[in-house]
Amino acid sequence: MRLSKQLLIYKSAVPMSPARHGKVSLAPVNDYAFASGINAVPLMAVEFLRAAEEYAIVFTASGDDTLPAVVLGVRDQQNLYLSAQKQWQAKYVPAFVRRYPFVFSRDDEGRRLTLCIDESHPGVNREGRGERLFGDDGQATPYVERVLKFLQEYQVQYQRTLDFGRRVREFGLLEPMQAQVVTPQGEKLSLAGFQGVSREKLRALDGEKLATLARTDELELLYLQLHSMRHFVQVKDRFVSSLAESEGTLQPAAAG
Repeated sequence: MRLSKQLLIYKSAVPMSPARHGKVSLAPVNDYAFASGINAVPLMAVEFLRAAEEYAIVFTASGDDTLPAVVLGVRDQQNLYLSAQKQWQAKYVPAFVRRYPFVFSRDDEGRRLTLCIDESHPGVNREGRGERLFGDDGQATPYVERVLKFLQEYQVQYQRTLDFGRRVREFGLLEPMQAQVVTPQGEKLSLAGFQGVSREKLRALDGEKLATLARTDELELLYLQLHSMRHFVQVKDRFVSSLAESEGTLQPAAAG
């Protein structure tokens, strides 16, 4: 298996406008059912410190870019960080998940960002439940202004994270990895398609490149990623628990 595509939580994201959403409100939904079908989500560099306490952080290829992600499951479309009631079972929820059902889309030139909303979100309604998106004057409400501020900051952090990923790749610090699982029933599974920081390559880095990483605080991020790998054991435990069994193994290793 491989890491799932990340944007599948957005089923029908459309640009927000007074014409289409002038009478639309968004009611709070007290579960994360929309995230049930993902086994990884992108992680911004600024989130490493919090995320490394509870998740295994890896690097994945996204087109020509390299992005960090947190591992949520072993099988495709499996989020082990959700309870049976679809509650998030970790103290920290990644910003990628918290921004739902809102997301930015780019124009064909990649210059203009447009705020979109996933109309399949169960809280979307025209009965006035929750927060209005637009006032009677057609202007965005203070609620939407706060959403915009959050997404704008997310976009800034996204660009910084892309730069971080490019630097890590250009410095040759990553190596292919996979996590192998043997279930109590003897079924063998392999989570592949991701990379991790190589301690050997990091130790061999020359002084100039190390200084560059230190100046940007990215050296700390690399060690946080290495530190986070211990949480693959937690993913294993969650997986075994989901099978209602008592034994299983999961060990990350360099892909051969």
